[in-house]
Amino acid sequence: MHRLWRCLPAAPRRRGLAEIGGLLAPRATWPAPRVRDGLIVGGETTRASGLGEGARIMRRACKALDIPAMELQASLLNCTRAQECPAPDAALVLHMDAPSLPVALLRLGRSFVRNRWVVGYWAWELPVVSTTWRPATACVHEVWTPSRFSAHALEAIMPGRVRVVPHALAAAGVTPSRMDRAAFGLPADAVVVLVSFSLASSFARKNPLAAIRAFRDAFGERTDRFLLLKVTHARHYPQDMAQLRAAVAGAPNIRIEEHLFPANDSLALTQCVDIVLSLHRSEGFGLVPAEAMLLGRTVVATDWSATAEFLDAECGLPVPYRLIPARDPRGVFEAEGAVWAEADVGAAATHLRRAADDAALRQKLGSRARDVARQRFNGDALRAAYAALRGDEAVVAVRDKAWAS
Repeated sequence: MHRLWRCLPAAPRRRGLAEIGGLLAPRATWPAPRVRDGLIVGGETTRASGLGEGARIMRRACKALDIPAMELQASLLNCTRAQECPAPDAALVLHMDAPSLPVALLRLGRSFVRNRWVVGYWAWELPVVSTTWRPATACVHEVWTPSRFSAHALEAIMPGRVRVVPHALAAAGVTPSRMDRAAFGLPADAVVVLVSFSLASSFARKNPLAAIRAFRDAFGERTDRFLLLKVTHARHYPQDMAQLRAAVAGAPNIRIEEHLFPANDSLALTQCVDIVLSLHRSEGFGLVPAEAMLLGRTVVATDWSATAEFLDAECGLPVPYRLIPARDPRGVFEAEGAVWAEADVGAAATHLRRAADDAALRQKLGSRARDVARQRFNGDALRAAYAALRGDEAVVAVRDKAWAS
């Protein structure tokens, strides 16, 4: 069913899903229900995706922060049965894109959703929100989002009901496995640059072709400089992979890795490299750069959107850019008047050469990056968001009156 679903054109598929789901799904009720039993963290908890990883991070962080929480599988095609979630006064936090959320609520069942506080954990990668996100706003009481960049966009459709709750990576714990360079087939003595992305997250938005150009401009075919392109969900996007392979064009110091590693092995891979490169056009958060910083790696990244909130010249190498109209061939990351960034490939190449040639600089930036990530992603915002859900009666009454209007 998933393969058949993916055969449909992306834009009409998402638009139809959003509109039909928004009409049929249960609505958020007012006055709002109380929250007393913790959180139910829902999402694609078994899938290798950014949304799935976000849900898993929140669940681990809740455990570390002593926030009562249970996990719930919720997606278009697979949802935990409602009777398996016995906490009637727990808030439901769904890590799902807004167009998919109403259908997931339908699958969970009206009896499960009724009289339950519903939070959409949404990240959006453009400064203007797509119209396909609007139908879901009636289905949630509030939205949590991992960045101020996303919050600014979402406020336009959810005024006064958006809270910034960054992924609590430091609280959840980042634990790499013991795999080393040899286990990953990486050269022992080269400076290794990692570009890691999922093709399911938009080839145009992740912009790996710019990263390849920057690396090749910086190092040519030097054998002491090595680029690893870690690509997930490659088999679903053969045209994108054809572009990647053409851009690599047999370069002896560039490898494409399509293997889907377990999460701890992926973290070990990041820990094994010297530099993490992301010339994205836009990010709603930027899990790859954030995890790399927490692991003490040097990060070279586009200085725009959510990553600019935690990566600066003190803890990384931000790349200048110019803004261009957002054009996504899949029709997902588009909205009227939206723009995104085109990273300066020449500046990125300069940053790569500078970092590759200076081990002391990499050590300094990596150490500072680790400190910044530990402070920014320590879970304080998640703890505060949960406390707000359990606020005293007077605060809740005022909030309900304002939000219901």
